[in-house]
Formats: sequence, structure tokens, C-alpha cells
Amino acid sequence: MYNSDNLNELNKRLKTWDETATRFRGKAWRPKMMTVSSREINELYTPLDVAQDGNDSQRFWEEIGLPGEFPYTRGIHHTMYRTKPWTIRQFAGMGTPAETNQRFKYILEQGGTGLSTAFDLPTLMGYDSDSPNSLGEVGKCGVAVDTLADMETIFDGIDLAEVSVSMTINSPASMIMAMYLVVAEKKGIPFDKLRGTLQNDILKEYIAQKEYIYPPVPSVRLIIDMIEYCTDHVPQWNTVSVSGYHIREAGSTAAQELAYTLADGFAYIEAAIDRGIDVDQFAPRISFFFNSHSDFFEEIAKFRAARRIFAKRMRDKYGAKNPKSWLLRFHTQTAGCSLTAQQPENNIVRTAIQALAGVLGGTQSLHTNSMDETLALPSEKAALIALRTQQVIMHETGVTNTVDPLGGSYFIEALTNEMEREAEEIFAEIDERGGVIPAIEEGYFQREIARAAYRHQNELESGERIIVGVNDFVIEDEKIEIPVLKIDASTEREQVASLHEIKQRRNAGEVEVMLDKLRQAAATDGNTFAAMVDCARAYCTLQEMCDALRQVWGEWSESPHVMQVS
Repeated sequence: MYNSDNLNELNKRLKTWDETATRFRGKAWRPKMMTVSSREINELYTPLDVAQDGNDSQRFWEEIGLPGEFPYTRGIHHTMYRTKPWTIRQFAGMGTPAETNQRFKYILEQGGTGLSTAFDLPTLMGYDSDSPNSLGEVGKCGVAVDTLADMETIFDGIDLAEVSVSMTINSPASMIMAMYLVVAEKKGIPFDKLRGTLQNDILKEYIAQKEYIYPPVPSVRLIIDMIEYCTDHVPQWNTVSVSGYHIREAGSTAAQELAYTLADGFAYIEAAIDRGIDVDQFAPRISFFFNSHSDFFEEIAKFRAARRIFAKRMRDKYGAKNPKSWLLRFHTQTAGCSLTAQQPENNIVRTAIQALAGVLGGTQSLHTNSMDETLALPSEKAALIALRTQQVIMHETGVTNTVDPLGGSYFIEALTNEMEREAEEIFAEIDERGGVIPAIEEGYFQREIARAAYRHQNELESGERIIVGVNDFVIEDEKIEIPVLKIDASTEREQVASLHEIKQRRNAGEVEVMLDKLRQAAATDGNTFAAMVDCARAYCTLQEMCDALRQVWGEWSESPHVMQVS
């Protein structure tokens, strides 16, 4: 903390320092110093970059403070990793449910403390494995789930009361969650014992990943129906993991990822409040999911700014009184888009640096990408190296010894302030466009991300930005010798045969009754999620439930004009 006299003295000394530094500036090895988001970085940061009006003492308490205290810039817990390490959560999901079950057990045996489930493309889009739309894609990018029977196999022999489970799925998230609850029910595990996170963030699908089914308004309703149900019945479950990860993977800057993600989260919060749900009842179970990219300090500043913005908004705008509602809890995954097919072993280094940024930024759980993920689903060896990367950071680097070790860094604090200011400017623009859904419909988010991605690509092609092994330090005629995981065509045949067997065994009359109840709930103001739990019990398929809602709400298509970038 600095008073005005100290700051004035510093200003005078900086002028002398600048005169000396001028002699060396012509030797800079790069013409422009910038972050991965193309943000130009100053040569030096001092207290002048973080002080305001000479009253740095007051600003410290309002903007930085102490860990575990408002506005949580330095972390949401008082002691952070000294008493509770982050959850080591490795993404898995492959081929058949039985194969995924084996990988889950392997991860737990090797020291993983949480499970993260990847689903194949047909499942993500709401199609069964025997659909013509699924041909050639079953089990390829994750596990295929058609009915409750598949979820029973995936979690066979795993105590759901003891392990935290994350599931990365959005449009059919309600159907998958309903199946998961029924698995727990059949195991005799009370819903209030279940811990985990469902991504369930449909707004970022329209913005970035494009795995949507229904129009935005009924899609958000699905999420609010689940929040309402789980607030009463599954109190430890994070019903939405608002995801900036895919926004960043689509090409956004760090500040865009930050602002668009929080804007989506605030949209869900407002919709739940409009439903009449008390903010302090549901807000503590909304979590976030961020990308950790390669620019070490920019990422750390992004995480710090996110906590601060969220805390202020929850307390001051939405009137949350429970401090737990002010806490932005988030999962981090290292940047898949930074992985390279060239010299893939370099990805181990990239992932380690990105993971360290997530830890120093205060994440609650962490996934480290495997070095071969740009080529295929992770092999067992690559997944183990990714897991060991987290364990080395946790046990060998000393970063868990003290809380927020980078707090007070002039550079970090100034960059955090910049991130917050830029995010607030973006919020204002979204508001001017009528909010998140109108901005999606007119293509605002999509165009801005496309502009950022285009600028980044131009920097690569001009050589202004270097990616090791891609546009510099290239190995000519490189031979990739890393073994990759391949999903055999027999996977699809096995999964389709299993689905047909379930259809033969189940009560077809009960299936039709439950699907009709789901259609009725969707057409009225009934709770669609409660109806889906009944559908799951009857072994209705994923597509049957999705089709029931398609019949009521139709499907969404993005207008071509929204992606016109000038």
C-alpha cells in the first residue's frame, strides 16, 4: 500500500530509470510484446499501475483484500491449497460404456480424485446409436449413452456417494442427468449424497460450440427446470457449469472468454430469479469452467478478475445475502486448441505451464490435456502423464505452500484491473443489444470471436507470433511415432446391438406413457426434468426424450448472416 508522497517520488525516479532504459530498447528481440490475446504489455509495472488517486490503501481492501474474503480476488478459501488441494479430474469417455468404466477405475486407482465424462457426438446431439445420423460416429469422441442401462454400466462398481462426477454435455444434459440420478437410486444412494457437476450450459453452444438442438428460450427453460428440481432434491450437485472453455477454443481473447462466460452465467441467474427461485438457494450450486491458455500471467489475471466481478454482481446487483452465493467456483482445463500435431511431446510442456497458471489462479478442480489429444482420444500412457503432471505440480513445486503467491505483483494486479475494465465494457455492449439471447440471435458473439480468431491467425502467418514446431523450430519430414487410441468399428455394432436388446426387454407401453408426460410438461408449465427422471426409469432412450421435445419446440438453425465479419 502506497500513499501519494511515495507515489510522487516513484514517478520522479521512473523518469530517470526511463532515460537509462532507452539505451537498451533497440536490442529487443521481438518488435512487440503482447499476450496470446494480442494485448500489448508494458515494459515495467510498478505501484503506479495499480494505485488510484493516491489512495492505494483503500483500493487494496476494495479490490484485492485477503483470501476467503470479499471480493475474493485472492481466492475463495482462506487457506486454499494448504488445507484442500484442487480436485484432480481427468476427462475420460471412450467407445462403449464398459470401456469407459474400465478407464474410470484406472484413473481412480492411479490417484485421480474425480471423474469427468466425455460423450460421443451422437449423444451430444441427442441421437441414439442406431440413428442414421450416428453412422460412423458412435464411441469416437467419447462414450455412447442411449439408455439408463449404459449409465449403469459406466458407473458399475463405483461408489457415487464417494466420488465427484463431472459430465460434459449440454443440449441433452437433462436426459443424461436424469439417468445418472436413477443409477444412484438403484444403488440405494440418496440424491443428497451425490456430488458433481453437469456442464449444461446451452448459451455457449449458440456462441461457440454449436451443439444445440432447440431454440434458445426453451433451451434455457430446460436448465431452469433442472435447477428448480435439484435445488430441492440434489443439493450438493452443481447444476450448471458455465463454460468459457469452448468460447476460448473457438478463438476468443481472454477478456472475451471472461466477459461472455460471466454474461451467460448472469443470464441463467436472472432466469432462475424470474422463475421465483430464491437466489441464495441456487446460486451456490452454479459453477464455472475456464480455459487455461499459454499466456501464463494473462490467464492468472483472468481468473482473479472473474472472482471479483462475480462477487460484486451477486451481492450488489442480484441481492444475494449468503456469502456462498458470492463465490465463483471454477474448474479449469488446459487449452486443447494450443496442442499441436507437430512435435506432440511439446504438448506435455504446454500443458504443465497452463496447469500451473490454473493453480496459481486459484482453480477448484483441474483437467490436464494429454499430449496426443490433437490426434485422437488419449491413450492410457498419455492420460497417465497428464495425471502425473498435476501430481508433480501439487507435490513437488511448492505452489501449495502459501495462499495466492502472486498476489500483490504489480503486473498481476494491473492486468487483473485491465481484465475487469474490459469485461465491464463488454457487459455494457451486451446490455445495449438487449441481453445475451438477443445478442446471440443477431450474431454479436459469433462475429466478435471470429474477428479475434482471424487476427490471431494473421499473426501466426506473418511470423509475428511463434508456435514452436509449427511456424518456427520446425522439424522437416517429421515422423510422428506416438501410438494413438483407435476406436474399432465393432464398437458401433456392439452398442447398437445392446440398444436393440434394451428396447426388446423394456415395457413399451410404459415408455409411451412417460414420453407423453414429457411432451405435456414441455407444452405447459410442468417441470420437464421431473418428467425425464420418470422417462429414465422406464428406459426411454436419449433420442426418444429429445424427439419428444423436438415435437413441441422444434429445432434451431443459425441464420447464415450472423457470421458475416466485416
